[in-house]
Amino acid sequence: MKIKKTLALICAAVLLIGVLTGCGNPADTNEPGAEQQAANGANGSITINGSTSVQPLAEELAKAFKEKNPNATIDIQGGGSGVGIKSATDGVVDIGMSSRELKTEEKSLKEFKIAIDGIAVIVNPANGVSNLTLEQVLKIYTGEITDWKDVGGNTGKITVVTREEGSGTRGAFIELTGTLKDDEDRTIASAITQGSTGAVMTTVAGDPNAIGYASFGSAKDKTEIKMISVDGKVCTEDNLNSGEYKISRPFLMLTNADPTGLSKEFLDFVMSEAGQGIVAEHGYLKSVK
Repeated sequence: MKIKKTLALICAAVLLIGVLTGCGNPADTNEPGAEQQAANGANGSITINGSTSVQPLAEELAKAFKEKNPNATIDIQGGGSGVGIKSATDGVVDIGMSSRELKTEEKSLKEFKIAIDGIAVIVNPANGVSNLTLEQVLKIYTGEITDWKDVGGNTGKITVVTREEGSGTRGAFIELTGTLKDDEDRTIASAITQGSTGAVMTTVAGDPNAIGYASFGSAKDKTEIKMISVDGKVCTEDNLNSGEYKISRPFLMLTNADPTGLSKEFLDFVMSEAGQGIVAEHGYLKSVK
């Protein structure tokens, strides 16, 4: 009888220990999970579209962000500044990209100036012209000057290359050069229109008589094109910082409301010291000093 009671007590004790151990298991299981989640950083997915000038820098920033946040997905597409602004306004993307200042009617968007970029005037390396005045650039793009001999080059009809309407690069270029007057874009009708920075550079690289314009950050290391001086100043970081090179514009990321979740975490990274370091590494000027 005593043996039966002893066995019963032992069984009860074992059962109690099992229950207590089982109650403790969820906490023990959850704690490593939380630690693992913290180690993996932010998660979720966001979509970004807009300026093809901002796109390469945005991709580099996203790459660095995802190295510390491997569970985050950031889908980046081009389309032009007009597309980025409209997409952000309509809420069809989490973040839009623009390479021009916002117009008054677009100011409802939340804007984050992530960098400052110059717009380089580019020609074919075979072109002997190395400097134009801002007035000459204007006259070339409005069709008043049509031959390279009229600006110190060899005889040859100038092939004018521009960006598509809605491009932030085009919008900034025509405004800063005076090609835009009284809200009229006076770009010569015969200009070759291209849909991206890369396409402009490819066209100029393939035509000895071509002239175009492109983001400094995209054009600065390219040997197949030549950046020329404007009013005696080359588009360089020093000349952009000093304000001596006049054709420059902002790089913007845009949201239609105060960002939250992964959008906020990514934008916080972009504007941080680490993010702005990446901006500088790729030849753009930091927005945050």
